[in-house]
Amino acid sequence: MNRLFVAYKPKNISSNFFLKKIKRKYGVKKAGFSGTLDPFAEGVLIMAFGQYTKLFRFLDKAPKKYRATLWLGASSPTLDIEKVEEVKTLMPFSMDSINIVAQSFIGELEYLPPKYSAKRIAGKRAYQLARDACDFELKTIKSTIYDLKIVHYMHPFLTFEISISEGGYVRSIGNLFAQKLGVDGILSALHRFSEGRFEYHDEKALAPLDFINVESIDYRGEMEDIILGRKLDKQNFDKQDNGIYKIVNNDEFALVELHDDGVDYVLNKVKLC
Repeated sequence: MNRLFVAYKPKNISSNFFLKKIKRKYGVKKAGFSGTLDPFAEGVLIMAFGQYTKLFRFLDKAPKKYRATLWLGASSPTLDIEKVEEVKTLMPFSMDSINIVAQSFIGELEYLPPKYSAKRIAGKRAYQLARDACDFELKTIKSTIYDLKIVHYMHPFLTFEISISEGGYVRSIGNLFAQKLGVDGILSALHRFSEGRFEYHDEKALAPLDFINVESIDYRGEMEDIILGRKLDKQNFDKQDNGIYKIVNNDEFALVELHDDGVDYVLNKVKLC
């Protein structure tokens, strides 16, 4: 069964455990998800069955929108409530100071991802190394923050909404926010509203071609060439610019890559459901 849809992961379970529940619910064996949510977080999780699991890297998943609650004065190596080590009592901050800090995040930001993250270090996940007390360093990453606005402040809890590029870590953003106020801080709650145009609507099946972020291209040769997976001639396409394109043929579609040396299939004969 091919299916692309948005599920809603509840808090306090891992994304992988939630995937197992979804597989049992629909009785499928081949399934996957895009954009891991931390166990303490809840919200939108893009899921796919069958051949559609190959489409994740082509989906338009940005920007991602979250609502997060920052616990000012608390510290944890995970930057969330999983391993709280200390909580300090702080005087409240002025809203002017908070708003100035919020606006300072708009734009491109370079920062370190959390040590408790799924980043790979020499073949191992960073969170595995962190749990084993291994000494390691992470490389900085860059994210674009399109918007960050304060929703509510009830000291010491500060709730904000953020729109961020794909691959961003809101836990790190929250910690940096607290640091700019001169204190420690962790996320006590995190809710993902959407990933690009992907929003939760009762696990309704989605048409993949509506969400694949690649241009269409016309093939002027025999369509049987594509159906049978034959070698394709770049000159038989209506566009010659290098890149990845989609070709739709009745109830199937293919993705091809045009490059200087010719044409390669990226995905072939994917069934539309």
